[in-house]
Amino acid sequence: MDVTEETLHGAREHAKFTAMTEGTAEDWAIIGKEYRTFAKGVADRVLDHLKLLEGDFGGFPVCRLEHSLQTATRAHRDGRDERYVVMALMHDIGDTLGTFNHPDVAAAIIKPFVSEEAHWICEKHGAFQGYYYFHHVGMDRDVREQWRGHPYFEACAHFCEKYDQAAFDPNYDSAPLSFFEPMVRRVMEKPINSMYAKVIDD
Repeated sequence: MDVTEETLHGAREHAKFTAMTEGTAEDWAIIGKEYRTFAKGVADRVLDHLKLLEGDFGGFPVCRLEHSLQTATRAHRDGRDERYVVMALMHDIGDTLGTFNHPDVAAAIIKPFVSEEAHWICEKHGAFQGYYYFHHVGMDRDVREQWRGHPYFEACAHFCEKYDQAAFDPNYDSAPLSFFEPMVRRVMEKPINSMYAKVIDD
């Protein structure tokens, strides 16, 4: 039996090149169309990944999803804007894939959708959070001092003190993930900082 291209790739249209140097405007029109469709699902994929954190305690008093919900709930109840709250919700989403650099993973995911300050907080929160426990595990709790004087230093310190390090209370009445879902969808509907944003607009 002959294996047709449709069998291999499905009924959808595909670009014809085998190397990008051979690509045509027609090829990239096909890819762009697929990209725009796929991009619309980013919030769904993020929400699905957050659900993977449920039941994953890692020795902590609450699971990683509850910690994320609690952090976001505290930020929301403190009057933070939606982009900040979504950052708070997602700040540890990298735990499962970025065991040794989870803040970098989370920061990369949220970067197109949040302010420069919120992105910096997410990216650096691991080092700033260390102020509360690094000295118990043989590390330097003052590692955050290398950023002392940075415009967002105090904002990151505040995030960790008020929302992140305090979000391990099994009795806290966190809002459920469903409460934050509309926020995630609104924030991730369109990037505000991405070189690929024009593709969405076309």
